[in-house]
Amino acid sequence: MADREKKFLSEGTITYAYILLYIALSSGQIFFNKWVLSSKEINFPYPLGLTLLHMVFSSVLCFILTRAFKVLKVEEGMTLELYTTSVIPIGATFAMTLWLGNTAYLYISVAFAQMLKAIMPVAVFILGVAAGLEIMSCRMLLIMSVISFGVLVASYGEIDINWVGVVYQMGGVVAEALRLIFMEILVKRKGLKLNPVSVIALCLFIPWIFLEKPKMDAQGTWNFPPVVLALNSLCTFALNLSVFLVISHTSALTIRVAGVVKDWVVVLLSAVLFADTKLTIINLFGYGVAIAGVAAYNNSKLKKEASRNTSGEPQHLESIRMVSPSAPNK
Repeated sequence: MADREKKFLSEGTITYAYILLYIALSSGQIFFNKWVLSSKEINFPYPLGLTLLHMVFSSVLCFILTRAFKVLKVEEGMTLELYTTSVIPIGATFAMTLWLGNTAYLYISVAFAQMLKAIMPVAVFILGVAAGLEIMSCRMLLIMSVISFGVLVASYGEIDINWVGVVYQMGGVVAEALRLIFMEILVKRKGLKLNPVSVIALCLFIPWIFLEKPKMDAQGTWNFPPVVLALNSLCTFALNLSVFLVISHTSALTIRVAGVVKDWVVVLLSAVLFADTKLTIINLFGYGVAIAGVAAYNNSKLKKEASRNTSGEPQHLESIRMVSPSAPNK
């Protein structure tokens, strides 16, 4: 009995350590990205270039781990048809999520970006209903209304609102919702496990060539701090590993709760770390209402998953919180 208790305590300690690691890395990565992109700090105002660097770095490390050291298992049986109909759409929408989310940092504060992100369940639900994956009900309509109301109140309380940044952030939210719907339609039904990092890099490289590279060339010499950007990319990869560890050792509910805690940590700490973050009572009240709606949405989805599991049906992928490696979704 004593050995069992020690083993249980040991496993619990490791699990909590993984959760704290995820919260620390996820919050830290958001602050790190803002610090790199900010004109008042590192002044590398190229969100496409930064995200592209993250993906290239992750692609190289994934190649080393899968091909050289055989640490990670590669999905076999990938055909050209599966690649074009599944990997490319998911990779393209993921690239849009990262690009638009990071670009929003140039115009709005980290805290306000997190508040706008709370609208994600509404976007996923609306697209899910349109795709026939979700069923409209009075309960879900009420939950979506609560979340929307909270985000609207939080936006109303924003002192220095920049609508360009709002458009970028909401564009990132829609792109992420589309990615989750594609995961449900294109991947779950085919039983595939995909990691389209290389496709994401390619989808980012093409717009970078036309949108940011000319600006970087116009400066004559690229403002490219190699050590800072290498550390930033390494943190991104470490964040991905922490997400894998948390999901492997816990449940969907745990990662959801950890995500909510992380969001509050980011909102409150950003007011201390960044001068452009000015929180108001209206901000925090609206965000609190939105988070309450998100919690109700998560609870509803988890109950739905539990009923599916007892009946032997597979769970929906869009109900699992996905963490983007370099977007504010983290």
